[in-house]
Amino acid sequence: MAKRAGSADLPLHSGRVPAWLGQRMTRLGAVITQAIVHHYGRDEFLRRLAHPFWFQSFGAVMGMDWHSSGITTSVIGALKRGLAPMSGDLGLHVCGGRGRHSRETPAELMAIGDRTGLDGAGLATASRLVAKVDSAAVQDGFDLYLHGFIVADDGKWVVVQQGMNGEARYARRYHWLSEDLKTFVEAPHAAIDGINRGEIVNLTDRRAAASRAGQIDLLRTLGPDGIVREIAAVEGRNREPAPPPDAPLLPHLVMPEHHDVRPKDVILRRLHGALAAASDAAPHDFADLLLVPGVGARTVESLAMVAEVVHGAPCRFTDPARFSLAHGGKDRHPFPVATAVYDRTITVLRSAIEAAKLGNDERLDAIRRLDAQSRSLEHAATGPSLPAYIDGERARSHDYGGRSVFGWEPPPEPAAGANTRSARSRP
Repeated sequence: MAKRAGSADLPLHSGRVPAWLGQRMTRLGAVITQAIVHHYGRDEFLRRLAHPFWFQSFGAVMGMDWHSSGITTSVIGALKRGLAPMSGDLGLHVCGGRGRHSRETPAELMAIGDRTGLDGAGLATASRLVAKVDSAAVQDGFDLYLHGFIVADDGKWVVVQQGMNGEARYARRYHWLSEDLKTFVEAPHAAIDGINRGEIVNLTDRRAAASRAGQIDLLRTLGPDGIVREIAAVEGRNREPAPPPDAPLLPHLVMPEHHDVRPKDVILRRLHGALAAASDAAPHDFADLLLVPGVGARTVESLAMVAEVVHGAPCRFTDPARFSLAHGGKDRHPFPVATAVYDRTITVLRSAIEAAKLGNDERLDAIRRLDAQSRSLEHAATGPSLPAYIDGERARSHDYGGRSVFGWEPPPEPAAGANTRSARSRP
């Protein structure tokens, strides 16, 4: 059976990703994907996409609103743009998207089948079935509006799709993974993300097998007109709602409605571990990384968080807000996107990937060691409180190329009597 990974609540946000951030998300998403595939293979990358905690952290480290439903659309879009030029090398193909792009998924899969020899018709059927299950067989009050289908050259795939409940102002994300999938109509989900907002009709539950069989019998015996009459009769009756069935406890990630990142949203010792690894270990263990022009301590801090996205175990992603501290967020929370740091992070990762293609894994291994050192130091490391850290990042935002949907960050107002000349911090 497919693995159920957990659930999350996603406040429904509208708006568009600005071009300056979308372009960076495309580049960073591509190099992170390359690093994961290089170290762990394509199957592991598909498993990561099917994990709701990792997926949210992946979007947060790329500068999206760390808690919002918009992460789903922006991550799928960034991967579709970023992986398209390297699909031949990686053997990964991203189809679908939001709105009309979701409806083009079957045709895209057929075209991929023509190019790669995969069963494009079978993949297109899988895409339609997944959408039908989450829109008809699982009636939970959320209307699907996004469907992303990522398929590998060996035919394995993952689907990430999302529905919205406009009245509740919440979104629900559904994750599917083809690995170990035996059937589309009995417990097929890898995970369903979203808060329970009332009685749910889930005909894919194992316990609904009798109901599915009964519906087929009704169709045979009553016909469509007879079923319509029965429904009308049932709707006129007052029925007590059935008690919720027993279900195994799963990890549940709650995405709050507040935009600001608060201390309760971040596991502080993990942040301190990353900061300690960047400041204590980097000067003598990552000299090759620091030779990249313009790379300073702030970029190494960002790399420590990106390294965790590449190498971290599933239990490391219970606080996605922490990953927004790598580069910031487009809505100025926790602070404006540090574009200079962001660009240098991409440069370091890209140079490490290119070196690894030539057989030199030293830079990629250095990034992996950075993650290992962060974890080893977090139990003893100390550092600033979260509000103090965020205040410091905001104070230096102009020096780091801070930018948000509201524009570029201006330089801070000089204190009365202070020298107005200041040295630019090295990212």
